[in-house]
Amino acid sequence: QVQLVESGGGLVQAGGSLRLSCTASAVPLSRYAMGWFRQAPGKEREFVAVIGWSGGPKSYADSVKGRFTISRDNPKNTVYLQMNTLKPEDTAVYYCAAAPSVDAGSRPQTCDYWGQGTQVTVSS
Repeated sequence: QVQLVESGGGLVQAGGSLRLSCTASAVPLSRYAMGWFRQAPGKEREFVAVIGWSGGPKSYADSVKGRFTISRDNPKNTVYLQMNTLKPEDTAVYYCAAAPSVDAGSRPQTCDYWGQGTQVTVSS
């Protein structure tokens, strides 16, 4: 069983930055493609970004392209989501997920393991 833990969320003003982290204990994340998703109140969980097990390939939702960057540090067993130029519409609970492939990691239905989420709130 893979247990994922997200951190780094918080309250930030529009235009600001946050870096989210996702770590796991006991199981090497290098076995998995890793995705980030988000869910705003009253909305479905949506794809944000995904990264392959070796650090590539990467894919982003159109809404975050050019502002968010996904990366991973396999020796540290950690995946990151650097979020710049944040907008109020980025407000959501952000989740990381482990998947068997980049394709699977871009869809919530095909991810195998999930973290508990971290809240990101962007004020205008």
